[in-house]
Amino acid sequence: MTGSRAGHSYVGLSAFRTALLALSFNVVCLLPGTHLGHAGEHVSLDGGTFAMGSGKHYREEAPVRQVTLRPYSIQKTEVTNAEFAAFVEATGYVTTAEKDLDPADYPDLPPDLLKAGSMVFAQPKEAVALNDINLWWRYVPGAQWRHPRGPESSIEGLEDHPVVQVSIEDAKAYADWAGGRLPTEAEWEFAARGGLDGAQFSWGEDYDPSEGWKANTWQGVFPSVDTAEDGHHGSAPVGSYAPNGYGLYDMAGNVWEYVSDWWIPGHPTKDQTNPGGPSKTLAEQFANSAVGARHVVKGGSWLCAPSYCFRYRPSARQPAERSLGSNHIGFRIARDGVN
Repeated sequence: MTGSRAGHSYVGLSAFRTALLALSFNVVCLLPGTHLGHAGEHVSLDGGTFAMGSGKHYREEAPVRQVTLRPYSIQKTEVTNAEFAAFVEATGYVTTAEKDLDPADYPDLPPDLLKAGSMVFAQPKEAVALNDINLWWRYVPGAQWRHPRGPESSIEGLEDHPVVQVSIEDAKAYADWAGGRLPTEAEWEFAARGGLDGAQFSWGEDYDPSEGWKANTWQGVFPSVDTAEDGHHGSAPVGSYAPNGYGLYDMAGNVWEYVSDWWIPGHPTKDQTNPGGPSKTLAEQFANSAVGARHVVKGGSWLCAPSYCFRYRPSARQPAERSLGSNHIGFRIARDGVN
């Protein structure tokens, strides 16, 4: 879940963006409901012990171990465009995607890759091979949170959709302003499970869309055909599907969500209490030097399709580059203690 500029790559702020894209993000990830407005509200969780990870799916989710958490609260929904706009209005904050790169810092990048912008999903018109994500991702100058698909796009009418085209640095800045922080991966996964310890999905062990859509994902042939049977192509308003057992919305699909942990491709083997994830130094050992250490994203997105990804599950995880956003990654915030 990292990236690059223009036709080069979706990985990091370097001239190797295109070539490195396949190294850092080789998966992208089926499902409407009724829209409920819960923006900004938090759910208090008492913490507890749960089985984190999975040994049944992708290797980076293993091993399963027991994790114990202290009480905390977490936002009911992903942060919306309206909420992020209030933050920007109050602080004058300028996001990563709105800043040009200094050519002195990146002498090998062509001029078009130095322009402010971000990664945008570009849906192919016909079926393509699934081994090259550059066939459906583009670096678009002018793409940013107000213009998530490029300078001609807008968030007008999308105020209740999750904010995207933000980096983890932007997410942390918002969290600080809002009196919170990003959740740890363990906190996010515990919350996503909704009390269903060990279940495959945030709503239970099985998923039959004929019984009702439970998340905003991709239907059809990825990445060329989205039939939008779930009612949405692209992001959906937050809270469009039924909440999990903890009253949390969109813990599967819609947009991936940043957590505070650094990314490494696996979990520790021992049980833990209030884990904060690996060190940055360790994460750097699993990253290309042109990209640097990456952070974990959780939950899957509207791009998740069964033919290409099975990551709209609590244990699923992917890496995201620190200084580059996309139009399928957002976030929610957490707070210490209970409200």
